[in-house]
Amino acid sequence: LFSESNSRRAVNRGYLGGLMRLYQDWHHNDVSNNYIYIRRGLLLCLKHITNIQLGRETFLGSRGMEILFTSVQDCLFCKNLDPIITTVTQILRKCYPKESLPVATVRSSYFFPLPGNAKVEPPYGGSEGKWLKGDYESDEEEEAEKDMDNKDVESKEEDYDLETDVNKLRSRPVLDRPEEELGQYEAMCPELSHDFQELESESEEEKSLEDRTESLLSTPSHFIPSATSLKHPNYRWRNQSVTEMGPDPRKKDFKVPLQSWAKKEKCRSDMINEKRDIVEEAQDVDSCEEEDPSRSHVLTLRPLPKEAAWYKRMFYPECEDSINRSPGGGLENSDIVTNLLEKHQGDIPFHSPRFYIARAKRVKSIPDYKDLAFPDFWGHQPPPYSKPMLERKYGVQRDKVLDDVRRLIQPGDVIGRTVFDLDKPSHASPGAPGCLTFFSKFESGNLRKAIQVREFEYDLIMNADVNSNQHHQWFYFEVRDMKLAFPYRFNIINCEKFNSQFNYGMQLVMYSVKEALQGRPRWLRAGHDICYYKNHYRCSAAAGGGMRGKCYYTLTFSIKFPHKDDVCYLAYHYPYTYSTMMTHLDILEQNRNPKKVYWRQQTLCQTLGGNPCPLLTITAMPDSKKRGDLEQFCNRPYVFLVARVHPGESNASWVMKGTLEFLVSSDPIADLLRKCFIFKIVPMLNPDGVINGNHRCSLNGDDLNRQWLTPNSQLHPTIYHAKGLLYYLRSIGRAPLVFCDYHGHSQKKNVFVYGCSIKETLWQAGCVVDTTVITEDVGYRTLPKILDEVAPAFVMNSCSFLVEKSRESTARVVVWKEMGVLRSYTMESTYCGCSHGVYKVSKSFK
Repeated sequence: LFSESNSRRAVNRGYLGGLMRLYQDWHHNDVSNNYIYIRRGLLLCLKHITNIQLGRETFLGSRGMEILFTSVQDCLFCKNLDPIITTVTQILRKCYPKESLPVATVRSSYFFPLPGNAKVEPPYGGSEGKWLKGDYESDEEEEAEKDMDNKDVESKEEDYDLETDVNKLRSRPVLDRPEEELGQYEAMCPELSHDFQELESESEEEKSLEDRTESLLSTPSHFIPSATSLKHPNYRWRNQSVTEMGPDPRKKDFKVPLQSWAKKEKCRSDMINEKRDIVEEAQDVDSCEEEDPSRSHVLTLRPLPKEAAWYKRMFYPECEDSINRSPGGGLENSDIVTNLLEKHQGDIPFHSPRFYIARAKRVKSIPDYKDLAFPDFWGHQPPPYSKPMLERKYGVQRDKVLDDVRRLIQPGDVIGRTVFDLDKPSHASPGAPGCLTFFSKFESGNLRKAIQVREFEYDLIMNADVNSNQHHQWFYFEVRDMKLAFPYRFNIINCEKFNSQFNYGMQLVMYSVKEALQGRPRWLRAGHDICYYKNHYRCSAAAGGGMRGKCYYTLTFSIKFPHKDDVCYLAYHYPYTYSTMMTHLDILEQNRNPKKVYWRQQTLCQTLGGNPCPLLTITAMPDSKKRGDLEQFCNRPYVFLVARVHPGESNASWVMKGTLEFLVSSDPIADLLRKCFIFKIVPMLNPDGVINGNHRCSLNGDDLNRQWLTPNSQLHPTIYHAKGLLYYLRSIGRAPLVFCDYHGHSQKKNVFVYGCSIKETLWQAGCVVDTTVITEDVGYRTLPKILDEVAPAFVMNSCSFLVEKSRESTARVVVWKEMGVLRSYTMESTYCGCSHGVYKVSKSFK
C-alpha cells in the first residue's frame, strides 16, 4: 500500500470498506487494549490508501469520517492509546474536504489607487468555489507538522540560498539616481552646518509659544520630498552651489550639489505655525472634533461599556440622574471625552490623551477612520508582575482538530451567523441576542469578518494587506457584550505562517476598558488552550497568485473576560500605532534637556498615503562654541537606526521607543553615547501599513524591506529617501559606523541580529576561501558580542552573518554592499519571550 498503484488497486477491489469493518471489529472487542498495534496497523493501511484522491473520496463515501471520529472518542482519556489517536487524527485531517474561506475574495477589503503607471486590480466579487478538489496536503507534510521547528529543512534551504559569487558579495559603491538629487538631503543634516548662534536669539513669538505649551513639535525646515516631486520634468534644484564636502574628499564616490538656506526663515515660520496648530488642537479635544476639515477630520471615541450602574460608579457616584445617556445606553461622546480627560491621572509615561487625539485627527487612512480605539487614546501601564509563558495543555491541538471534524459530521450544531463583516456591514447581524459585538475600523485595526459558530465560539477572518491577497497575521479588534465566567473560543482561520510561537507558550494580548477606568490600564497576556495548526481551508492557485493553492492555518484560543458587558480589545501583540509614535515624539521633545540634548525632528518624506514620515537627529550639544568643540560635534560618526518597515512587527516600535527614551535621558551612558555619535533615526519606515492594519506591506502591496535595491520614488518613498540620505552621508565621507533595522520575529525567542560576512557565507556554503585574496574586517561581530555581554535578552548563538540571495534587496544587505557599512544589521526581537538569562521563564510542554 506504499505505492499509488497498490492503493488504487485496493480501492477498486473494495478493500477500503473491509478495512473499515475490520478496524471497527477490533475496536469494539479489544476492551482491554491488548492489541493496540494491530488496531494501529489497520489504521496505517487506511492512512496509506487515503494518500491518493480516489482513496479519500471512497473514504468519505463510506462514512469514514463519522466512523473514525466516533471510535476515537473512546480513546481520548487513555494515554496508552496515543498511537491510535494520532493516526486517526492524521487521517481525519487529510480527508477533511478542502474548502475556500467564507469570503467573496481573498483580496484585501481596502483598495488604494497607485500613482503613475502602476496597476493593481481592485477587489472583485464572486465566489472562488466552495470545494477545491484534489488540493490535499501530502502525508509527508502532515508528518512534518509534528516538528514545527523544521530546523534541518530550514538549514538545507538556507545553505541552498547562500550567495557564493564573491563579486556580488564585495562592497560596490553605486548610485541608483542622478547625483544632483542628493542635494536635497543636505537639509536633513542641519547638525553639520549649525553655528549654534541662533540659540541665543529666539523670537519672542517662539518663547511665548514655549511658555504656553511646554510641548513644541519639530517640523521640517527644508524641502519635503513627496511621491511626485521628483517626477516633474521641470524639477530643478534652485540656488545651488556645487561644492565638495567631507573631511576627506578622496573617500567620496559622488560630487554633491548643496542646497542653499535662502528660505530658512520662511520654513522656520512654517514650523511655528505647525506647532501652534497642534497645541491648539490638544487644548480643545473634548469633542474630538476639528473645525478645519482640510487639515484634519472628526474622530469619535469608541463607546464605553453600556451598563448604567457602572456609569454611575465611574463618573457620577453622587447623582445617577445626571447621567446623559445616548439611545445606545452610553454617554454622549463629548461628555465621555470631557469626563475621561478629567479622570485621567496622567501617570502613563510618555503619553497624553489630548496630544494623541490631536495627532490622530491628522492621520490619513484608506477607510477614513472615524473612531478612536480606547487603549490607544487612554494609554497603558506595564503589568505589575512578570508572567510566565503559558503551559501547553496536553492534547489541546488534537482536541481542536476533532472539534473541527465535529462541525462536518454534525452540521446541525453550527449556528453560522455572520456578526461582523467589513465588506458588507448590512449583511452582518450585530447585537443579536447572546452574541458578541465586534469592531475593527480604527487605526491599526484588523478584523475582516466574524462568524458565530456556537454560542461561545467564533470564527474570525483577518483582512489581507492593502492591494494584496496575502499576509494575514496581524489582528487588532474590539469585542463587547460578553458574559462573565464563560470561556469564549476564537478561531482565526486564515493565518499564513507555517509555524508560530503560539505553539510554544506565547499568548495574545487583551485590554479591558473597565479595568483601565478602575485604575489598571494594561495590556495583559491572555488566553488558554492556545494552539496553531494547519486547517482545511485553501486558497485557489488563481486567487493566491501562485501555481498551487496555498494552505491556511488556524490560531485558536479561549478567553474568560474579566467583566460582564465590558469592552475589550484583543491583539496579536502590543499595538503601537502611528499616532502613538507621533505623540511619543512630541512628549520626548518636551521632556528632553535642551542644554544637553541636540534634537531635530524633520520629515523624511510624505508617504504614499500622504502621512509624514519623521526623521530624528539626536546627539549631544557641543560643550561650548569654541572651534574645537564645534569640530568635535560635527565630526562625530553617525549611527543610523530604522524600525517598523513591517507593520505587524509592533515589537520593533516598542524597542525603538525604549531606544529613543534612553538616548534623550540623563543616564551617564546615554550622555556618553550622545557625545560620541550622531544618531539618525527613522522610527517608522511604513506609516501607511501601520495605520491601515497591514501585517507586511505598504499601500502598493509590496514588502518595503525587499525594495532597497531599486526603490521607486513614487511607490516606495520612505525607502527611496532613507536610501538617498544614506547615499548623501557616504558622498560626503560620513557613511554610518552602524546601521540597524529593528524587526520582530514570530518563530524564535530572545533578541538577536543578522549581519553580513563574505567569509562566513562562503564557508557555510562549502566554498574554498583563499584568505590571502579575500580579506575581511571582523568588526561586524563586535557589537553583537557587546550586546551578548550587557543585554540579558540578547543571544549571540542565534545571530547569523550569512548573506542569502533572497535577501539581496533588504536594508541590511544593500547598506552593507552599496554604502560599505561593515556593521549593517537586522535586529530581531521575539514576540514571545526569552529562553535564557534573567528573563527566562520556566515552562514545560506536556
